[in-house]
Amino acid sequence: MSETAGISTSIASRYATAVFDLAKEGKAIKALEADVAALESAIVESDDLRTLLSSPLYSRDQQGVAISAIAAKMKLSATTSNVLALLSSKRRLFVLPQLLTVLQGMLAEERGEVTAEVTAAKKLTKAQADKLAKTLTAQVGKSVTIKETVDERIIGGLIVKVGSKMIDTSIASKLNALQNTMKEVG
Repeated sequence: MSETAGISTSIASRYATAVFDLAKEGKAIKALEADVAALESAIVESDDLRTLLSSPLYSRDQQGVAISAIAAKMKLSATTSNVLALLSSKRRLFVLPQLLTVLQGMLAEERGEVTAEVTAAKKLTKAQADKLAKTLTAQVGKSVTIKETVDERIIGGLIVKVGSKMIDTSIASKLNALQNTMKEVG
């Protein structure tokens, strides 16, 4: 991880903890979940929003006015709107994507869920994803949500990450292990 990414994640974690605690105290976890989902989709869909978050060309005041207007238009909760205003006033809007990621993890943990990052050579069918989620739920003891990515370079099989555990059954990994074994023999 680069130093900048580490700093951003550290800043985001502190803000996320504060936001989560405020939402929990105010019994507004559902509102926070809706705000996080809305902001994540807005960031994915809007180039202008991504530019606003990361560009140093916008002044503090311009960012503040824009982010307040966005929060009002999206009908975000008061807590989320206040945090966005605070981030803007501190010139820290660039950490919003990491903040949302950390909040997603906290919200999932609150619901008793865990996210499994699954990498497959091709998109899993609904039946395959359901079976994998059921198997992982039995292993982990918590409800499992699958976050799937497709990477054709693994050739076949799966790479599954749940928390700090990783299971790599990809063909590419097995071929690399075989190649290393052959190098040791010869």
